Amino acid sequence: MTADLLAEPHHDGAALHVPVEAPELGDTVPVFVRVPHGDGAEGVWARTVQDAEPRFVAGRIDRTTAAETWWRCDIPVHNPVAAYRFLLGGGADPGYRWLNGSGTHHHDVTDTDDFRLTTAPPAADWARDAIIYQIFPDRFARSARRDPPPWAVPAEWDDPVIHEGPSTPLQWYGGDLDGIADRLDHIGAVGADTIYLTPFFPAPSNHRYNASSFDEVDPHLGGDKALARLAQEVHGRGWRLIGDLTTNHCGSTHAWFTSALVDPAGTERGFFYFTPRGEVVGWLGHPSLPKLNYGSAELRRRMVDGTRSVAARWLRAPYELDGWRVDVANMTGRHGDDDQNAEVIGALRRTVDETRPGGLLIAEHCHDASADLRRGDWHGTMNYAAFANPLWTWLRDPAAGLTLSGKPVAPTRGPAEAFLATVRAFRAGTPWHPMAASWSLIGSHDTARIRTITGDPALVEVAAGLMFTMPGVPMVYAGDEIGLTGGNGEDARRPFPWHRPDRWDRRTLDVYQRLAALRRSTEPLRRGGLRWVHARGDALAFLRESPAGRLLVLAARAPHDPVRLRGRLLGIDGEATNLYGGAPALRPGADNHVTLPGDGPTFQVWQL
Repeated sequence: MTADLLAEPHHDGAALHVPVEAPELGDTVPVFVRVPHGDGAEGVWARTVQDAEPRFVAGRIDRTTAAETWWRCDIPVHNPVAAYRFLLGGGADPGYRWLNGSGTHHHDVTDTDDFRLTTAPPAADWARDAIIYQIFPDRFARSARRDPPPWAVPAEWDDPVIHEGPSTPLQWYGGDLDGIADRLDHIGAVGADTIYLTPFFPAPSNHRYNASSFDEVDPHLGGDKALARLAQEVHGRGWRLIGDLTTNHCGSTHAWFTSALVDPAGTERGFFYFTPRGEVVGWLGHPSLPKLNYGSAELRRRMVDGTRSVAARWLRAPYELDGWRVDVANMTGRHGDDDQNAEVIGALRRTVDETRPGGLLIAEHCHDASADLRRGDWHGTMNYAAFANPLWTWLRDPAAGLTLSGKPVAPTRGPAEAFLATVRAFRAGTPWHPMAASWSLIGSHDTARIRTITGDPALVEVAAGLMFTMPGVPMVYAGDEIGLTGGNGEDARRPFPWHRPDRWDRRTLDVYQRLAALRRSTEPLRRGGLRWVHARGDALAFLRESPAGRLLVLAARAPHDPVRLRGRLLGIDGEATNLYGGAPALRPGADNHVTLPGDGPTFQVWQL
């Protein structure tokens, strides 16, 4: 496996291979594919698609290094999304091979996994260089005791979380926005510079995804003035603040919905779906979460379209949110034979761009987001499918017995080969910059804690290491950095134990701090491409490469056979210094091979 991966021709969408990130229609973009010496390729062509018709562009040799030949093909950008893959002629096997986003193939392939250029503007630089810190406000910190709302089941900060039953969404600990402002020093010490808040709108639940209004901040979080204070404190540090918007549904206590029930002929009736018998259509069958019907132009105007919309209001002073994470974004505007998703999200993107230039728009999309990301409306997604899910499967503790990703059965603890195959499959076919701007996460308020999934702090370090070093923007779920535990659902939403510092895992906190500092100080981790060099059983290794430098990363979940790699193909010239993990420097031996350590669990990074 190792030799095969290093000897494969390689292309990705980062700057070394695609120097023009966001071309304009009519541009011609040079793209590069590198072919290791000994491959035998005698010619390279780019197969492009223009107006749904394939064409071939002959490549030419651009340069030759000690290890590789770099071929250049000039791709015409005739459509907003330009799909292409490479045809390689000659080599050890007669005939030809295809190179696309899922790897090298000796048979004809569909267009699904083609590389793609897009004319859509990428996320702002700050968004791709960010480290995100996710906060579930009720459980993070409280500035003072408040009277509980009438619907609540009040809890003390040390009370156990109610895991199931009707009281689960009603248990109220009283965290608030001023409590978050009081803890910004900790967030900064972790290394984060962008806070993502789950919903702050009033709602009869602790999670607030069933909003009663989009026009105010929940008074039990401190109200509008508390959000303005928090935004001022965050922006004063040069940080960013992201909100959470439910474009797919609201709560059954929302004024729009109560009006729809009272007046079947009124404007708001058209904001929702009803069955022929007059029953409300709720998200996933929940009548407390009535689904919004974007067939209504008035709903679009109020919710997402224009400077007077809900989406725009919170992007303006005094709050000046720096963007939105959008809940169940994949379902927004989609119901039965209705599919207005593209129009609704396109309007939302225009609103963000016009109201908060440089603002961010991230989709919650838990499975294959490639088709939606190709449109260019989203800057990225919460990357469950192409990062979190395969990572959990590779590192999970079988004894934990957890089902993951909504599946009805617990997954098998897969080998590194399965991790690689899954990552390649879900990244293939997606333009590079929305994938690079997507949030890499190892846990969230909707999942089990990574400490519980792995059962081992050493494996948490491996998971966090991959989160901070693979392409994507790391998203830390508050509490993971101190080793909080919790299973699926509400169990992972335990209050942050500020008053119990003896419960903090200081070694895990140190791991997060050092990895965040490494990412922030090392440009290839923020902007570099991804080239796999090893995936077998208990160990993974890959390169992050950019014009500014090259890094080699090793992640191992257990002791394994030491990994031998050809130094010439790696491009090691002299000594490779260890930047993280404490392993010795790498030096090619007499046979020009380098050997990566076989201990584990371990996470190592070398500067080549």
